[in-house]
Amino acid sequence: MVQLHGFCIEGSNKPTLIYEFMSNGSLDKFIFSKEGTINLSYKRIHDMSEEVARGIAYLHHGCEMKILHFHIKPHNVLLDKNFIPKISDFGLAKLYSVKNSIVTMTATKGTIGYMAPELFYKSIGGVFYKADVYSFGMPLMEMASKRKNLDSNTEHSSQIYFPF
Repeated sequence: MVQLHGFCIEGSNKPTLIYEFMSNGSLDKFIFSKEGTINLSYKRIHDMSEEVARGIAYLHHGCEMKILHFHIKPHNVLLDKNFIPKISDFGLAKLYSVKNSIVTMTATKGTIGYMAPELFYKSIGGVFYKADVYSFGMPLMEMASKRKNLDSNTEHSSQIYFPF
C-alpha cells in the first residue's frame, strides 16, 4: 500500500491526504499505452501482478481489521521508481472484523467492469473479501493482454467488459 505521510483538514472543504511520491504514476498508463510507446516485459508484469496480489492478501489477512478495497483497478495501482506496485485510493474501502466474513453494504460504488456481481445483485448473497479477488481479475486480464478489456461496440451489454 502507498504510505500515508500526512493530511490537512484546515482551510478547505475537502481534506487532503499526502502520500509518498510514486514517480512512475499509475499502472494504467503502462498497460493501456499505444503499442511501442512504453514497453513492460511479461516478466515485469508477472512480478507486478504478484505484488498487487500480496497487497490484497495483506488487506484481507494481515491487519487487525480486514480491509475491503472495493476499487482494485489499474488507475489505483501506483508504481514507484523501480516499478514496484502499491495499491492506492481507499475512498471506497470498508473495515470489518476478522470474525465476520460478510460486510453489509447500503450502496454500490465503484467502477463498472471492476466490481464483483454481488455488489449489484443483492439476491446473490452478502459481500465478502472475495469481491476484491474478483475485482483484481479484470486488471490481471488487462495486464496480461496489455490492453483495456472493454468493447463498447458489442451487441449485448453483458459482453462489454468481457470481450472475446
